[in-house]
Amino acid sequence: MNYAKGLLTTALTLTCVGAQAEELSVVGSWSGLPLHKEYEKPFWDEKMPTASDGGITAILTTHDQMGIKGGDVFRMLGDGVFDVGMTVADYAVADSAALEGLDVPLIATDATAAKVMVDAARPMIDDIYADVFNAKVLGVAPYPPQVVFCNAEVASLEDLKGLKIRASGRMTGKLLEALGAEAVSISFGEVPGALQKGVVDCAVTGAGSGYSAGWWEVSSHLMPVPLGGWDPVVTAINLDKWNSLTAEQQSLLQATVTAELEAPAWETAQNALATDVACLTGEGECPGDKHSMTLVPATDADVETARRILVSDVLPDWAERAGGDWGQRWNASVGVATGVQIPLQ
Repeated sequence: MNYAKGLLTTALTLTCVGAQAEELSVVGSWSGLPLHKEYEKPFWDEKMPTASDGGITAILTTHDQMGIKGGDVFRMLGDGVFDVGMTVADYAVADSAALEGLDVPLIATDATAAKVMVDAARPMIDDIYADVFNAKVLGVAPYPPQVVFCNAEVASLEDLKGLKIRASGRMTGKLLEALGAEAVSISFGEVPGALQKGVVDCAVTGAGSGYSAGWWEVSSHLMPVPLGGWDPVVTAINLDKWNSLTAEQQSLLQATVTAELEAPAWETAQNALATDVACLTGEGECPGDKHSMTLVPATDADVETARRILVSDVLPDWAERAGGDWGQRWNASVGVATGVQIPLQ
């Protein structure tokens, strides 16, 4: 009798543990870049299981390892193909022009200002992901600022006129066109070949991303002005999956993403830029291999000109394309936080 009772107790215990445990299928951002290697992978492989005592684990891959395009990640997430998706928000703007308002070029020149901008935009971003992608946003982490790699002689922003430049996002493309360049849409993985063959003269991406991907081999000049913003990477969970979790699981998952994934990525973002520029140009302290790209600092006049075009042309164009009250919402949130207002009709 006691033996049977013991078996029943054991069975009930195992059933409860099984019901409480969650194994999430997670698709991360680019597998070869620092954000995934240094933050996403350790988080899902180690930190989340540890924080939950094994109650929340993950099977982790990345969109490039799966062979799917970045723009498909959140669509597939919404359809429930996997539980959690992590990729650059700008990859998804074809599904929502309003989403472009998360990553505006030139407004934030350091990580602190970029975090203020992202935090102010979060209510808008939460609504977009819920309405468009059937998803809940768990966190937003930055790539380092999106700077300009050129395989051409450039000495200022003025020299970008007439050049073919790969944009890191749609709003960046609009800004480049307003500066007189030709914005070209090419995926991140195709850029080295395009630079080498002259399909594009320059390309915009994070300094660390370009360093890791070897862009220094096919480009000669580096302009570390954030023409591409900070390319925020959104971590989101399928809303149906989120609603199936217990309140305790939801609370733990959200708190751990915030403290162990999002916060560390922001904390190192600013120093990462300085280190990446040093490694690309050979000027300054670099913990890895140094290269010899020519550093082209943007002048205050360059930045002021680009910022004026951003406010007078690019942001109003975005507000019109986004439609509805998105321009007003942006002004009342991000605009107030950053001191920038879109002139609306």
